[in-house]
Amino acid sequence: MEVVNKYVSLKHHVDGYPSESDFELATTPLQPAPGSGEVIVKNLFLSVDPYQLNRMKRYSSSHTAITAASKIEPGQRIDACGVGKVVASGRAELEEGDVVAGLLGWEQYTVVRPGTVLMKVDAKDLPISYYASVLGEYSLHLHQIKEHKKDAQIDAMIFLTTATGPSGLTAFAGFYDVCKPKKGEKVFISAASGSVGSLVGQYAKLSGCYVVGCAGSKQKVDLLKGKLGFDDAFNYKEEADLKSALRRYFPEGIDIYFDNVGAAMLEAAVANMNSFGRVAVCGAISEYTNAGERAAPDLIDIIYKRITLRGLLSVDYLHLHEQFSAATSDHLRRGRMIALEDVSVGIESVPTAFVGLFRGDNVGKKLVRVGELEG
Repeated sequence: MEVVNKYVSLKHHVDGYPSESDFELATTPLQPAPGSGEVIVKNLFLSVDPYQLNRMKRYSSSHTAITAASKIEPGQRIDACGVGKVVASGRAELEEGDVVAGLLGWEQYTVVRPGTVLMKVDAKDLPISYYASVLGEYSLHLHQIKEHKKDAQIDAMIFLTTATGPSGLTAFAGFYDVCKPKKGEKVFISAASGSVGSLVGQYAKLSGCYVVGCAGSKQKVDLLKGKLGFDDAFNYKEEADLKSALRRYFPEGIDIYFDNVGAAMLEAAVANMNSFGRVAVCGAISEYTNAGERAAPDLIDIIYKRITLRGLLSVDYLHLHEQFSAATSDHLRRGRMIALEDVSVGIESVPTAFVGLFRGDNVGKKLVRVGELEG
């Protein structure tokens, strides 16, 4: 089977803020080679994530840290997590019409090569889009990783598939494993209306914590305090002094800070942490676009308050996937959690959707719908 594929590629490396002009749309025919074991997936929903900007830079230390953060060259196809429908299969375990999730690409169709893991999705009672955002069923269980790791090439593909990870597993593992919450503790979340922050806040409330989030607009602040049930929230753009703002919202100090921003926000949070506070460093979006914007938290605070700061990638927490998936699916079905999704339509909208992440346009997980399940 041959299909005509429209895809998004990088025109040139991006250093600083991205713009739509950094990308271009191209068209090419796709056809699996006979007997190759390749699968053609018609993409339905694609994930759009800020970390991709680091991959587009001429240089980032992240390029060599882990395979999933490898450098994207101009003209290169841009891989991304997503969910789609099999339209041609060279694998015995997959049939035409199966809905699958895995590492796909910013394109209408993806040729998935042998060794790249595709997980069948049974989305009977939850929206299919959830498997490109909050649930991410394509994450592998440990026994699958051990089985595939016999092949070095497949090993690299597995890490590409998993390290980019779902927002939900990142939020779940970061909050419960890194932050280790106790009932009644005080939790601060930056970029709290984003894909990860919005979930962390809900996990924290379910755990009996006092939760405050920050966001960049009144609409987002109202959403945090209303729909998501945060105890309080504020617009960081209206605060001239972040340290003073956090003292106001946390007069008794912060026990847990879930950081999605870095830079001055991290510094302010550390200054307001209690002894033995925990910081999960999940993202640093304020630093992605500005090489001069770097966090410099007070080391005296960290030492004498015995504060723990720890970075996290979802690939390190695959052993928690079954627990995460069962708990989060149940919360979603019972209405105890809400999955915020911000969906654009059409492959042509991918560049604008990506650029919008750095303007703060999105509310929740940014997805692009590029195809329909039927047809």
